[in-house]
Amino acid sequence: MKFRKTKQENWTTQLGVIMAVAGSAIGLGNFLRFPGQAAMYGGGAFMIPYLIAFLLLGLPVVWAEWMLGRYSGVNGYHSPPGIFRCITGNRYMAYFGSFCVTLPTIISAFYIFIEGWCLMYALRYLFGWMELEVGFSYSDLFADSVGLSGDGVLFQRGFWNFNLLCMLFCLAFNYFLIYRGIVKGIEWFCSLALPALLLCSFIIMVRVLTLGNPTGIEGQGILDGLGYVWNPSQPDKTLFESLSNPETWLAGAGQVFFSLSLGFGVICTYASYTRRNDDIVLSSLTSSVANGFCEAVIAAMMIVPAAYIFLGPAFLTPENLGSSFAIGFQVLPEVFHQMPMGRMFGFLFFFLLFLAAVTSSISTLQPEITFLEEGLDIGRKSSLMIVGVITTFGAFFTAYFTRQLTALDTMDFWVCNVFVFVMAGVQIIIAGWIFGINATMDELHRGSQIRIPYLFRFIIKYISPLYLLIVFVAWLYQRFPAQIEKILQNPVAQLALGFIAFVTIFNIVITTQALSRWEKQERLNSNATEGEL
Repeated sequence: MKFRKTKQENWTTQLGVIMAVAGSAIGLGNFLRFPGQAAMYGGGAFMIPYLIAFLLLGLPVVWAEWMLGRYSGVNGYHSPPGIFRCITGNRYMAYFGSFCVTLPTIISAFYIFIEGWCLMYALRYLFGWMELEVGFSYSDLFADSVGLSGDGVLFQRGFWNFNLLCMLFCLAFNYFLIYRGIVKGIEWFCSLALPALLLCSFIIMVRVLTLGNPTGIEGQGILDGLGYVWNPSQPDKTLFESLSNPETWLAGAGQVFFSLSLGFGVICTYASYTRRNDDIVLSSLTSSVANGFCEAVIAAMMIVPAAYIFLGPAFLTPENLGSSFAIGFQVLPEVFHQMPMGRMFGFLFFFLLFLAAVTSSISTLQPEITFLEEGLDIGRKSSLMIVGVITTFGAFFTAYFTRQLTALDTMDFWVCNVFVFVMAGVQIIIAGWIFGINATMDELHRGSQIRIPYLFRFIIKYISPLYLLIVFVAWLYQRFPAQIEKILQNPVAQLALGFIAFVTIFNIVITTQALSRWEKQERLNSNATEGEL
């Protein structure tokens, strides 16, 4: 199913698309969520379900998304609704694709708020504003900075407070990069930011690895911290005990999805701008491995051992950490406070997080903008204005309802934990069953210098969908009832769900209009071709 050919952007180099896709994946999930998950679920024991999920879920879905994107992009479609319709030949599949537009748009609404935290902490360290008053902890500082005490607290301090200023800057910076387009905006920034990000993380990792045993406490040196990260068996828990906990397996699969940006529609949108004979197998494998290296090696070696040294192994539990993101904003400032030259390394760490967050957040804006351009035939400026209104409203909605971060947590749960599993399942089924596993492999290998092992045909068609189903059902069984109860009892959670519903309905309406436009254009193209004959 082919659309009319229009002048379009393409990545200038293969390295450029690798940088952009890796930048989309490398973000807060790598440098905050992964170390938090590893710390909470047994250190080295967590690596086993993580690696299994990476092989059986991560790579198959990544390859499916790259194939969907490149195949449809060559035929003139770059947005998930157009991609799903093009590759299946079914107009109703465009509505499934519209969810892959909704998900990253919702994520951008709260992700930019968190991005502002990263910038805020980096500037605090840079200007020496991290000193605490007597009796004030870093957890208290975090709660005060993000407004955990009540809804609207940040706005009661005056509109131009530090937290909101950082968020506004992040909004403007993201819109600026997106407005510049695929090549001059996204590819340009990721080509600069990713090397800087890796340099910052390498400096911090080297510093952590040379700490020795600064506290003098036996069993809390750097080698003990590294042992906690890489040793599957811990003194207080055997490998069997860790792996027999279903939460560990769910956390491993969830981390792979979150960190690789699977099911969001970002990868297939980016891949649609590759050329017909670009090596997408190598590009997808390189970006995925780069993402895994950043979290499983760099982040794990620089964050978890430092927390182990200064806070002790007894602190690294779900009860103490509370949230996987807490290790960054509440625990690590305490680590930097006790570390020699902690102010400098604190600045480097949170500046690293800011860069990582920006490379991810610009990717979440692209699918909606592409969809509006392609579906309504409007310019980039107009589509950016529409997306800007939705995202800015969502960001301020999140910044206002900050009590216990209910709005943020609700959107994160439904988008990043529920719908993303569903959409990843849809994409792997399209690749393995609807488009066909043989056609999928042929498309992947077009222009490829390496070949995917034959075993992955069986994995993509059978193992990945089954693994997805088992993990998703088990996860819903454990977490879904509590979330339903939360929504029924909390008006803010209901409002957050209402915002998700609004964006979903908006994209469904746009999809209906886009289908009418595409079908009309295809009829005109068909009539013109017949007339020439």
